[in-house]
Amino acid sequence: MPKTEKDRYLSNSLIRGLEILKMFDASHSTLSLAEIASKMGVSRTVPFRFLYTLQHLGYLFQDETTKRYQLTPKVMELGFAFLNTMHLPELARPYLEKLRDQTGASAHIGILDGAEVVYIARAATSTSFSTLNVMIGSRLPAHATSMGKVLLAFLPEDKRAAMLEKIELQSFTNQTKTMMKDLSKQLDEIRKIGYAVSNEEFEIGIYSVAFPIFDRDGVIMAAVNIASPTSMINEDMIDSQIIPAVREAAIALSGYSK
Repeated sequence: MPKTEKDRYLSNSLIRGLEILKMFDASHSTLSLAEIASKMGVSRTVPFRFLYTLQHLGYLFQDETTKRYQLTPKVMELGFAFLNTMHLPELARPYLEKLRDQTGASAHIGILDGAEVVYIARAATSTSFSTLNVMIGSRLPAHATSMGKVLLAFLPEDKRAAMLEKIELQSFTNQTKTMMKDLSKQLDEIRKIGYAVSNEEFEIGIYSVAFPIFDRDGVIMAAVNIASPTSMINEDMIDSQIIPAVREAAIALSGYSK
C-alpha cells in the first residue's frame, strides 16, 4: 500500500504522547505546561489532555507547588520490557566482566537508536570517571563514540546514508568529527579494519575501542567496547592487549545473536 494510505492508521494522540515523554532528558528533567506546548508548537490547551492522561497512567508526575512535570520510574518499565526481550545483556555479563578484568577498563555493550548509542549492558571498574560511569539506558552521540561509529560503519550502505542525513555533528572536543565527509571517510576505514576508536572525541582524557557484534545472518546488532582514561593506557597496551581482548569478546558474543 502507498505510504499515504498507511498513514490513516496512525494515532496522532499516541504520537504526541510519546513525543512528550521524549522531551524529558538530563538537561530537561522537569518541564512546565508552557514549555511543553512551546516544544510542540501549539497552544497550552493542546498538550493538557495528553499530560493528564500520562499522569493518570503513572508515567508523569506534576509537582503541586511548581506545577512542573517530570518522568516517574514507571517509564523505566518500557525500557526494561525491551531489554527483557533481548538475551544479549544477560548472556554478555561474564564476557564483559572478563573483558574488564583483562584490560582494567570499563566494558560496555550498546545498540544504535537513531543518532545515539543506548547502553544495554556494562561491567564497570571501581575507578570513577564521568564517561565511564554511564548506566544501562544511558545515551551518547553515535558520531563521537567508538560504539556509535562501529554501529554506523557496519550498517548497509543505504541505511548508513539515510542515518547520516539525520545526524547533527555536534562538537564535544577538538577531536570530534564535525564535517560529514571526514566522518564518512572514517566510517569507511572502520569497516575496512573491523573496529572503531574514539580518542578523546567525546570527552578529553577518555579512550575507547569498539568491535561489532553480528547476528547469525551477519547483520550488525550491537557493539562491545572498553573505555579507559588515556593516562592508564599506552600504544603497546592497545595493540597487544586491548584490541585483541575486545575482538575476542565481540566474536564470542556474535555467537549469541538470537
